Amino acid sequence: MTSIAFAAAKTDEAQAALADLRARYGEVAAEQADVIVALGGDGFMLRTLHRHLALDKPVFGMKLGTVGFLMNQYRAEDLRERLARAQPTPLHPLVMDTTGESGATTTALAFNEVSLLRQTKQAAHIRVSLNGVAKIDELMCDGVLVCTSAGSTAYNLSAHGPILPLGADVLAITPISPFRPRRWRGAILRAGTEVKFEILDPYKRPVSATADSHEVRDVVEVTIRESREKSVTLLFDPEHNLEDRILNEQFAY
Repeated sequence: MTSIAFAAAKTDEAQAALADLRARYGEVAAEQADVIVALGGDGFMLRTLHRHLALDKPVFGMKLGTVGFLMNQYRAEDLRERLARAQPTPLHPLVMDTTGESGATTTALAFNEVSLLRQTKQAAHIRVSLNGVAKIDELMCDGVLVCTSAGSTAYNLSAHGPILPLGADVLAITPISPFRPRRWRGAILRAGTEVKFEILDPYKRPVSATADSHEVRDVVEVTIRESREKSVTLLFDPEHNLEDRILNEQFAY
């Protein structure tokens, strides 16, 4: 029998579902579970992935929030049967290494995207390098982001970036409101590419960097790469898997 650990958002709807599912299926601690079931929206799913990354447990999400691209439909019945049929989707996070004005360094992971944003009314000036080679000497913009395939339909899509198929082994780099170069709309990169952003005028034009929900302010340099050592496994109903959702998003109008 599949042992389950539940995690739920703090909303009334998610907490009511949590109580119902615990009564139906019982619960064990996450460390002893075969699978973790997350109840909420995509934001809560990301927090669950970060919190339980070290446990190496598959996660099955059910939508009880505003956005649920990473979630399955909520249904209390037949949960163990759904888990037995669920299709696994492995995800590798991005590793964000930042250096601040003080010289302090920070490392954080992102399953969706790493985004840089200006902190004041003035546009950011950023040098963009790939694998140690400068590709754009000065990008003037509100910001810029690097996303995974799973995250390509989130902030990246809102910034007019490309939707990336799962399994394509690529990342997207997308500018946010670029002023110069005017015609640059981003790039699709091999997943093994190391991306470096250098802030050219960090005192006059400060920039923050955010990995999913972890923000670091006043950065002067940000390096991003895909982690091959760390991964998580999301579980999806066969009739509504993540690959199909990403494909369908490309035909939405």
